[in-house]
Amino acid sequence: MDNSGTEVFYIVLLGFVLMLLMGSFIVTMVIIHRQKQLQNQQKLAAVRAEYEKTIINAEKEIRENTLTQVGRELHDNIGQLLSLAKMNLASSKPEKVSEGKSMLNQIIKEVRALSKSLNLDWVESITLEDFIQNELAKLESAAFCQTQFEKKGEEIPLDKDKKIILIRTIQECLNNAIKHAKAHTISFGMYTHSGQFIISMKDDGVGFDTSQVRSGSGMYNLKSRMNAIGGEFALQSELGKGTEIKLSLPI
Repeated sequence: MDNSGTEVFYIVLLGFVLMLLMGSFIVTMVIIHRQKQLQNQQKLAAVRAEYEKTIINAEKEIRENTLTQVGRELHDNIGQLLSLAKMNLASSKPEKVSEGKSMLNQIIKEVRALSKSLNLDWVESITLEDFIQNELAKLESAAFCQTQFEKKGEEIPLDKDKKIILIRTIQECLNNAIKHAKAHTISFGMYTHSGQFIISMKDDGVGFDTSQVRSGSGMYNLKSRMNAIGGEFALQSELGKGTEIKLSLPI
């Protein structure tokens, strides 16, 4: 009986110890799971905050870029038209007065177009193809360089926020080429490949040594913006052989 009672006691004690261990294990796993959930929530919050910060910065830069363009148009284009209209309207010749009135109508249209550009709602109504074509047309009209554009396949639909970031990234790439490339030709391509929607930009300018590029040069900013919308930024360049940039987004 004593041996039997001792065995029962050890069995009960062993079962109790196992229950404690199992309970401790479950509690530990629950705590670890909750900690991971909290960490994941914090990571998601950080990613969301960075995404929203990227959008705000892109919107701000686009507005600043637009204001610069509006100021230039007011000074160089509309200002000149107003001066000519004033001269014509002050003339005693009926045909000159008529020409002055026609100029006023043109000025009204120009001012309306500029006012629309100050509102970022235009981003939703314009396609990336039209935006790129407009930017290239500006370079052509300024006699800065020759431009080319090639499109293969259809443009993927994008929400306003992603399109804003992509537009600002394209603008920044173009600005870098204008400032540094000394290119004779700038070419854009838009196509799909291996499940990716790709916008490529090439120039035949002076190029540069990519190993010498520092994070502060702006390339890090371009990469982080593309990462924020789930895309990638790739750059290839060589001294004397120009530069190629690819912006890609998963379809």
